[in-house]
Amino acid sequence: MTELVIRTRTTPAGVVIDLAGELDYDSSSEVRELLSGLALQDGQQLVVDLTGVTFCDSSGITALLAARNHALAARATIALAAVPAHISRIFQMIGLDRVFPTHATAQEAEAAWTPPAAHP
Repeated sequence: MTELVIRTRTTPAGVVIDLAGELDYDSSSEVRELLSGLALQDGQQLVVDLTGVTFCDSSGITALLAARNHALAARATIALAAVPAHISRIFQMIGLDRVFPTHATAQEAEAAWTPPAAHP
C-alpha cells in the first residue's frame, strides 16, 4: 500500500491538486476533506493531476466525481491531467472519459483554460 500524498498549488487558472500514491477507500476521504476547504472562483479551473497515482478504486473515482461537483457548484471547470494508462482504461470502460476533460500535463490543462470574459 502506498500512502496518498496530496499537494495543492495555485495558478492563474485556479487550483491544481497533485496526487501521488493510492487513491482508494483509505485515502479518498482526505481528498474530500481538502475539497470542503477549497475556494474556487467563478470561471476558474480545478485541475487534478494524477501523475503519481498508482491505483484508483471506486472510492477514488467517487472522490474525483466529488471534485467535479465541487468545481461545478462554484461555477468553475475541472480537468484531469496526466491520467496513467491503467486508470485511463478504467475511465474509458465506465464512461468517465466523457465526463472529465483530460490533458497530458497540468501545464497543458492550464494552457487550455479560457479565462471568463470581463463584464462591462
